[in-house]
Amino acid sequence: MTISTIALIGFGEVGQVLATELSQQPNLTLKVYDLKLFDNRSIVAKAAGAGHVVRCRSAAEAAKGADLIISAVTAAQTEAAAKSVVLGLKPGAWLMDLNSASPEAKIAAAHIIEGATGRYVEASVMSPIEPKRLASPILLGGPHAEMFASLIGALGFVGATYYSDIPGRAAATKLCRSVMIKGLEALISESLLSARYYGVEDVVLESLNNLFPHPDWEGYARYMISRTLEHGARRSEEMREAAKTVAEAGIIPWMSEATAARQAWAPDFALALKTEGLKPMLDAIREQMHNRKDAAE
Repeated sequence: MTISTIALIGFGEVGQVLATELSQQPNLTLKVYDLKLFDNRSIVAKAAGAGHVVRCRSAAEAAKGADLIISAVTAAQTEAAAKSVVLGLKPGAWLMDLNSASPEAKIAAAHIIEGATGRYVEASVMSPIEPKRLASPILLGGPHAEMFASLIGALGFVGATYYSDIPGRAAATKLCRSVMIKGLEALISESLLSARYYGVEDVVLESLNNLFPHPDWEGYARYMISRTLEHGARRSEEMREAAKTVAEAGIIPWMSEATAARQAWAPDFALALKTEGLKPMLDAIREQMHNRKDAAE
């Protein structure tokens, strides 16, 4: 089966990266829909205007005639995105769901697409989309995943591999990993912001290196905190999905819920991203915290 038309539902960071990479494929039409696509003040609209994409007024319009639909929306919108393409879905069209949603949400989305005679594949991206972009490791799951894996490499998705035919397993793998990775970001942020207040951050970092050796703990800590400042809103939503995943496993998701709260908190202090080095970043966050406290009083 030749894939000649792709619809991107969601044109945030991931959608924009995919569009940039896929637009280099010859004889490939890229259609895009996003809620902010026609808001000329938005980053989404500006990115779409600069790219080689066909802008659509609805998800169904984007899906119409598409051989492959790629859903790259926020995690909470996974099922809504699946429903939104049904009216334009042609029989046998693929839908690759890249959203960081719980296994339950993925299975519900699969039922929607399969019920409309489409072929649903869950796809869990197991690393940040940058810097590997289309080469990022992606686990493909569901009854159609093995067949889809044989097609997707031709589009440049060289890191995409068949993982499981059991629905929800790829999503569970991604989100159980997120409990660790996003949780570590939250722990580093909370630990070092507190340590900086007491003036003990150097010793804390040194002690961490004794337990978890790293060639540059200071640089690594700055990177991990910066991820929360820049992407905390999306990460907090992902962690709420992780909490659902943990709860579905019969575990009270205390850690996942706390991580979601810390991630949601972080973007309010994004001005600290302009600083160089760990300590200036910590100081910039703490200064903003102090200013907000004074303003509230």
